Amino acid sequence: MKFSLEWLSHFLETEASTAEIAAALNAVGHEVEGIEDPAQRLAGFRVAEVLTAAPHPDADKLQVLTVDSGDGQPLQVVCGAPNARAGMKGVLGLPGAVVPSNGMELRKSAIRGQESNGMMCSVRELELGDAHEGIIELPEDAPVGASFADYHAASPVFDVAITPNRPDCMGVMGIARDLAAAGLGTFKPVEVPAIEGGYDCPIEIRTEDPEGCPAFYGRVIRGVANGSSPDWMQRRLLAAGQRPISALVDCTNYLMLACGRPAHVYDLATLSGAMVARRARNGEQVEALNEKTYMLGDTMTVIADDSRVHDIAGIMGGAHSGASEGTTDVLLEIAYFDPERIGVTGRRLGLASDARTRFERGVDPAFLDDGLALLTDLIVTCCGGEPSNVVRAGAPPAKTKRVAFDPALTARLGGVEVAPDEQRRILEALDFAVAEDWQVTEPLRRHDIEGPADLVEEVVRIHGLDKVASVPLPRPANENGWGVARPTATPTQQLERKLRRAAAARGLNEAVTWSFLPTAQAEHFADGERLWVLDNPISEDMKAMRPSLLPGLLAAAARNADRGLSGSRLFEIGRRYFRGKDGASDERATLGVVLAGAKAPRGWSSGKAAPFDAYDAKAEALALLEAAGAPIANLMVMGEAGDQFHPGQSATLRLGPKNVLARFGALHPATLKAFDLEGAVMAVEIFLDAIPAKKGKPAFARRAYAPPALQAVTRDFAFLVPTALAAGDLLRAVGGADKQAIVGARVFDVFTGQGVPEGHKSLALEVTLQPGDKSFTDEEIKAICDKVIAAAAKLGAELRA
Repeated sequence: MKFSLEWLSHFLETEASTAEIAAALNAVGHEVEGIEDPAQRLAGFRVAEVLTAAPHPDADKLQVLTVDSGDGQPLQVVCGAPNARAGMKGVLGLPGAVVPSNGMELRKSAIRGQESNGMMCSVRELELGDAHEGIIELPEDAPVGASFADYHAASPVFDVAITPNRPDCMGVMGIARDLAAAGLGTFKPVEVPAIEGGYDCPIEIRTEDPEGCPAFYGRVIRGVANGSSPDWMQRRLLAAGQRPISALVDCTNYLMLACGRPAHVYDLATLSGAMVARRARNGEQVEALNEKTYMLGDTMTVIADDSRVHDIAGIMGGAHSGASEGTTDVLLEIAYFDPERIGVTGRRLGLASDARTRFERGVDPAFLDDGLALLTDLIVTCCGGEPSNVVRAGAPPAKTKRVAFDPALTARLGGVEVAPDEQRRILEALDFAVAEDWQVTEPLRRHDIEGPADLVEEVVRIHGLDKVASVPLPRPANENGWGVARPTATPTQQLERKLRRAAAARGLNEAVTWSFLPTAQAEHFADGERLWVLDNPISEDMKAMRPSLLPGLLAAAARNADRGLSGSRLFEIGRRYFRGKDGASDERATLGVVLAGAKAPRGWSSGKAAPFDAYDAKAEALALLEAAGAPIANLMVMGEAGDQFHPGQSATLRLGPKNVLARFGALHPATLKAFDLEGAVMAVEIFLDAIPAKKGKPAFARRAYAPPALQAVTRDFAFLVPTALAAGDLLRAVGGADKQAIVGARVFDVFTGQGVPEGHKSLALEVTLQPGDKSFTDEEIKAICDKVIAAAAKLGAELRA
């Protein structure tokens, strides 16, 4: 949210500098994202008077002006504005000045043969509005030679990030209240005028949707003149990034930005019958002020008359009934809308607005009468007219919340000592009512206060978050009186950190994707599990909680490919979400990997680019499982990786027949089509919750490495085995033949063809034997080899050599 220092001073009496205000805003929890000083942009522009104006000798639409810039030396300036004339005062840009609208640096030049020493500027060129029909005309009393930035009262502009839980600060007045509570000045609340109506409201107002619109207040003003809003209002709106439109529209925008209270003005001549807040009917349409037409549904609240819908309630008005230059009679609307209903409607329509931002976070339900009085006063002051009596349909929520508070809680939760009297002062400055027994009644606009902890937060942030001391974690003392702080990370967090380092070390890039997915993508990876589907999603396209990390990674790989990246090596550690049998949430820690595109680029020695294959995915799965502490020597390679994977190029890694630790392999062509991917794509998914925890207390440090005293011995075996026998099963059997002596086994050759019976293959293994205290004798080696042959025979393997 943007606002100028001049606007802030309307609600806060302070002598603080811009830097001090910015520091205070940050200290109370309103992050200052930027500060812009318009005076810097207007440097080099002066108030000037046109002394003479003569036609350009060589151009019909140009004039040659003589301009007094205040230094006693008239300057010649060529100008094409139709309103330029002798005797007028305007804004002169001198050579060296930079035009804000286009960044052009002015310089002395010749235009059609006539010297020009600068430029007379329009409103648009100085980014003070959209008018560009002519140059700026200043009042007769404007001081010639004065800096235009000073004359225009250019004020620094703050850009502040307001957190979603603080809708009360979505107006300048709320910001000023917080700063005053922090001791930066005196809060000046808005003065609400008492405006009596001169006649009964000629239009009926009612609400037929008490859930969506509990309260709808309004009144008519007759005889308005809708011209331009005053300069002071336009200046403040422009500082806030709001384009001035017309006096009537500017008054509603001013009220919203000043007080956080959206409002709407209807052209009374366009209305027919009563104005009613009701549910939309399925199929109804409305053309909004953004010139787009929206199809409405029966869950949406609208404002309508007898003939049509005029307003998507709390979000945007209709183009048909908006105020125009010819508007003379208006209906003012101030209403309270249900925040949840506004949020759902806005997301379904894909429609965002400043009003929606405030209504869906929750506006002040106690500000309806005051807001209507302020809006009436603004319009009558700017546009004239005679207001009617106020019509009130329904009533806003009026139930206040009381919280029992203990001042000692601030030290326990906030970590800072604040005197009880100071805590009372802070809360009362923020408009809380504090009883003698510390029963605290919150103002209706503070929807974010749920309990005592929230009051502690209010006290601490106003007292100063920078005053909370940094305190070291408790350290168990040793015999010397000092010690090492206990680790704060949980075993799960430590495991995830270790895996992140391991994955990055293997050349994988970490991705962080949404936990929400389109329903179709989530169902593709659900594997029969019940999905969590959100009732109030951030978007209709992101309403299902992810049952797998792979969809997000695949979408990222697809975006990379669309942008010309030849290969993607992505991993993510996060949670998968399911609905448990009892309806409770079920979250499971998971690591996902996607390998897409080229594994190695094409080259003169390798030829074409090498793609990833299922063995690359298996290598990643085994390496990451080993880093996670899984007993990879005991893992079984089995099928049934899932319908998302290619059935002949995928598998699972299991610890026992039922405990699936990971799945890996090539993705099914149907999966690739669903995610708009081409070529072979490999994926790995490791289920961290399935990895068994290590027994016993983990050691404080690793044991020092002690290499074996004696050299290892290798023996080669060639076995004839059935084609269907997995090499991993044979390796596991051989490795278990003598666990004390055999420290390794690997396949170094696979052969089928001449000399190998049909339906069989030849597997050549290298088995590593490690002696202990003394070298193996020939008899001991033969005994071990016999055990290897016997273990392989149990799987149907026959020694070939």
